[in-house]
Amino acid sequence: MKIASYNINGIKARLPAVTDWLTEAQPDVVIFQEIKSVDENFPREPFEDMGYNVETHGQKSFNGVAILSKRPLEDVTRGLPGAEGTGRDGEDDEQARYIEATVVGDRNAVRICGLYLPNGNPVGDEKFAYKLRWMERLEKRAKELLALEQPFLMAGDYNVIPQGIDALHPENWRDDALFQPESRGAFWRLQNLGLTEAFRARNQAAEQFTFWDFQRGAWQRNDGIRIDHFLLSPQCADLLEDCQIDKEVRGRDKPYVATPVSWAEVEAGAEDPLGLEQVRMEEVLDRVADLGDLFA
Repeated sequence: MKIASYNINGIKARLPAVTDWLTEAQPDVVIFQEIKSVDENFPREPFEDMGYNVETHGQKSFNGVAILSKRPLEDVTRGLPGAEGTGRDGEDDEQARYIEATVVGDRNAVRICGLYLPNGNPVGDEKFAYKLRWMERLEKRAKELLALEQPFLMAGDYNVIPQGIDALHPENWRDDALFQPESRGAFWRLQNLGLTEAFRARNQAAEQFTFWDFQRGAWQRNDGIRIDHFLLSPQCADLLEDCQIDKEVRGRDKPYVATPVSWAEVEAGAEDPLGLEQVRMEEVLDRVADLGDLFA
């Protein structure tokens, strides 16, 4: 069973690119992050026409995760357990960042846990504390699943650079939430439970990345970071054949720009610029024509 993870950064802007990739790659299961769509507006039909069952956990303009599978998705749950009082400023966590479903393969049933972990910037802010609380909840959920002694994986955009080898210039990330000792420590605690980091189990080479900024020629210089990961339970790790990064897809991307339509989105973008919906320039002009200029 071929399982993939893809941060699509907005399904509206990326739908043609995503369906093209699915046609080429033909994964049996794919986990999306940052769908940036409420469930009822997610474009299910193009994926269903390709033979995928679709389950989403979305919210308007931000975050959102989904699981697509050519096999039936069973026992679907939405939201990471422990949301009560663990959101920002002590509120309940209502951000759409986690989804689970079981996929029955030819040999085994595998529990798929798709996640989009908080960015956490700036460090020292409540946003970083929220990230660490979220990782504590993820660790608790991993312990619960491990106790069942069944195959499961936790995959997606972790927003964590585990080691210096996972950045071309780790010194540039020293003050970033993605590379803080607390973030990395929480990631290693997950592995120390007995989970296998799939990519490093098959590839120990340097300069293997999953994210490159659109600015300053980062892609052309391979100035990237590795923040997307698959963590496998022991029973799932026994089934692992290979794990690769499909980096050529990033090379096809054309630059996008952020398009905030409210001051709330502008504030969120100050934390994580790529958390804003990204569209091409012609779509920006259409959006201004429809909604007006926020800054006018």
